[in-house]
Amino acid sequence: MSASAGLFVPELALLGVAGALFLQSVAAPERVAVRAAWVPAAGLACVLVSLACLGKSGTLFWGSYQVDPLSQYFKAAVALGFAIATLNARIQPTLDSRRVSDYFLLLALSCFGLMVLSSAVELVTVYLALEISSYPLYAVIPLRGQDRQAAEAGIKYILFGAAATAVSLFGLSLILAGQNTTYLQELAGRTWSFAEAPLGVVGLAMFLAGFLYKLALFPFHFWCPDLYEGASNETAAFAATLPKLGAVVALVRLASLLKPGLEITTLLALLAAASMLYGNLAGLVQKDVKRLLGYSSVSHAGYVILGFVSGTPKGLAAAAFYSLVYVLMNLTAFWVVSSVSVDGRNVALEDLRGLHKRSPALAFTLAVAAFSLVGLPPTAGFIGKLFLLTSAWGHGYDWLVVWGCVNTAIAIFYYLNLVRYAYTSDAAPADLPELPAAFRPRSLAWAGVLSAAILLLGIYPNPIFQWTLVAGTRLLQ
Repeated sequence: MSASAGLFVPELALLGVAGALFLQSVAAPERVAVRAAWVPAAGLACVLVSLACLGKSGTLFWGSYQVDPLSQYFKAAVALGFAIATLNARIQPTLDSRRVSDYFLLLALSCFGLMVLSSAVELVTVYLALEISSYPLYAVIPLRGQDRQAAEAGIKYILFGAAATAVSLFGLSLILAGQNTTYLQELAGRTWSFAEAPLGVVGLAMFLAGFLYKLALFPFHFWCPDLYEGASNETAAFAATLPKLGAVVALVRLASLLKPGLEITTLLALLAAASMLYGNLAGLVQKDVKRLLGYSSVSHAGYVILGFVSGTPKGLAAAAFYSLVYVLMNLTAFWVVSSVSVDGRNVALEDLRGLHKRSPALAFTLAVAAFSLVGLPPTAGFIGKLFLLTSAWGHGYDWLVVWGCVNTAIAIFYYLNLVRYAYTSDAAPADLPELPAAFRPRSLAWAGVLSAAILLLGIYPNPIFQWTLVAGTRLLQ
């Protein structure tokens, strides 16, 4: 099919936002308030544009770029995450006011790369899209005043990201040497047994490493807690959520190559089991809320892998659905962290004491996010985990399903610890600044919207899950 601008309207819309931010950064550096105000609204406009394009399909650029139900779903999810993340970041006490436009520009460029990644169906294109989404984050992570911990987090992210990228690129060369193509449609017809194609299997395992790094799956997780702790609260909220969408959509497409019982599939299952256990055990002893959420993401990466190893359309649909749920519940948790931390400090569990007295709405929002992260009904986290667990049952990995249930029980302790600190004490820490009255109504209103979205997806998930199921079915045809 010849290239048609109508097939990549969501990408063009987000690229337009990035272009406007670039012009604003150059032309109006002194208008700080105006620069921060319009970006979330533009993000919501991108969400509407993405939803309007859900039915479009086609292939572009010599078959390397595919517009289909899967790509359009993830583009809408990326746009939604961008809108919420920028809304959360509109007030940042640790960000130099002269860098506001630059900051949002980098976030927009990263999301543009994630949208391109959603449609990439050729390995070189996948690699380039991953790099487009990663480079802006390398510059954003250290933007936290003069904080040395933020600079350390940025350096770690760059070095570990470069290493993971190098491994993936070397793996791509092995796939090309062993399978003689980089197009996913052609690779799906190749054998991926180690006995028959050892070079291709080793190459695919190495290529997957780059995306498992983004997903923070054990043992590729080491950057994650340090980055969350070192970056500003608002930047950590973005880095903890949106890159995961890109990793999931790439893995969903690559999962079409694998079948239950293959060596790579079994390796992924073992890493998922280790990731669940390590993330949950490490989370039990954390006192910094962001670091706790970092280890939480390590355990959740293990749950997402459940959908990939099943080798069924339902499994891929469950992984795609859960990625959206993960973004919503983590952005909601970080919304509370950012709201409580008026001066931009890291929030410890002790800082949550008396939250139900200081702000009942924020305490309720934190409780909804924590219950969803655990997987308790009637939240979206419960129904998302249910889809993942049922999709893997009966496909050779029943032991991993049981392991996931056991680890959910372990996770209850540290997730509900957030709620315990927020509700079981009336005394707030003496050195914690009060929530500003002017900021409170607007922040609390959006917190209520996020809580409602989590509960609504838990009660009525069918429309979104059916869309992901159609996408997963087409992918495996």
